[in-house]
Amino acid sequence: MTKRIIGLTGGIATGKTTVTNYLASTYGLPILDADIYARDAVTLGSPILEAIAQRYGKQILLADGSLNRQKLGEIIFQHPDERNWIEGLIHPYVGDRFLKEIAQSSSQTLVLVIPLLFEAQMTNLVTEIWVVSCSESQQLQRLIQRNHLSREQAQARINSQLSLEQKASLADIVLDNSSTLEALLKQIDAALAIRSIN
Repeated sequence: MTKRIIGLTGGIATGKTTVTNYLASTYGLPILDADIYARDAVTLGSPILEAIAQRYGKQILLADGSLNRQKLGEIIFQHPDERNWIEGLIHPYVGDRFLKEIAQSSSQTLVLVIPLLFEAQMTNLVTEIWVVSCSESQQLQRLIQRNHLSREQAQARINSQLSLEQKASLADIVLDNSSTLEALLKQIDAALAIRSIN
C-alpha cells in the first residue's frame, strides 16, 4: 500500500498550525515541517548561512554568529530577487530532508507542512494537497496581531506568496478557516476520512 502523503499549505496566518496540532494530537499523525528544516538549513556553521553572510555581510548575523532573521526578513520581503536567491539555497535542502524523512517513516499517512508548496515546486513530494484558507481581511488581521506587524509589513508578506484563491484552485481539499474552530475540525475529520483516489 502506497503511503498517503498530505501536503498541507495555505497562506501565512490562515491556520496551518491549528490543523497540524489537531492531526497530531487526535490522529497521532507524524508532522514534517518545512519551516523547521528551513531553520536547520541556516544553523550556525552551515554552508548556507556562510553563503548568506558572504552576500549581505556581518550585519545579517547576530552577536553569536547566528542568523538575524528579522534583518533577513526585511531584505527578502522588500526585494523579490533576493528572496529568490535565498530560496534557491534553502528549498533544495528542505526537499532533501523531506525525502529522507518520508523514506525512513513507517507511518502509512504523513503530513508535510509546506507553506510554499507551490512556490517551491514541491507538489511532487505529496499524494494530495490540502489548503487552509480564510478571508483576506481575516488573514491580514491575524498576521498583524500574531507577528506585531504594521498593515504594510503584513500585506508585503501576504503578497510574497501565491494568492489564497490560486492555492485553493490547485488543492484537492480546501479547509475553510473563516468561522469557528469546531467547523474547521469537522472539515479536517471529513478530509481525512476520504482516502484520495489518485
